[in-house]
Amino acid sequence: MRDHVKSLASNRKALHDYAIEDRLEVGIVLTGTEIKSVRAGRVNLQDSYARIVNGEVWLIGVHIAPYDMGTHYNHPPKRDRKLLLHRREIRRLEGKIDSPGYTLVPLRVYIKGRYAKVELAVARGKRQYDKREAIAKREADREVQRALRARG
Repeated sequence: MRDHVKSLASNRKALHDYAIEDRLEVGIVLTGTEIKSVRAGRVNLQDSYARIVNGEVWLIGVHIAPYDMGTHYNHPPKRDRKLLLHRREIRRLEGKIDSPGYTLVPLRVYIKGRYAKVELAVARGKRQYDKREAIAKREADREVQRALRARG
């Protein structure tokens, strides 16, 4: 049986600001009202990152909007959320992000089967000239595509 994957939120700015080295699918611990908001697509990954604290990986800065039908037990929108990884995966990530300039960045949140998942990336920050270079390459590719379409 194949799991259906429904993408809910993506962090497009991270692809601009960071060079992605490695990607990893991880689970996320959510409360009842949080999963209902996530399934409704009310997630924002802007300015979010992950950090390893005491052998656990925590997702920081993700905004999950309060559930509309929730009561006074509704969740705080910007609380830190625990990510589910095996111990050896956490140790491998620690080894990678100990180098200067590396960090853990969430790229997207999606539903796989019945579980909410986060695509976590080990990323290295781009310098300003790297960003300009990427934009110039994208523009050049666009011009080539336009020229090919106009000719064909």
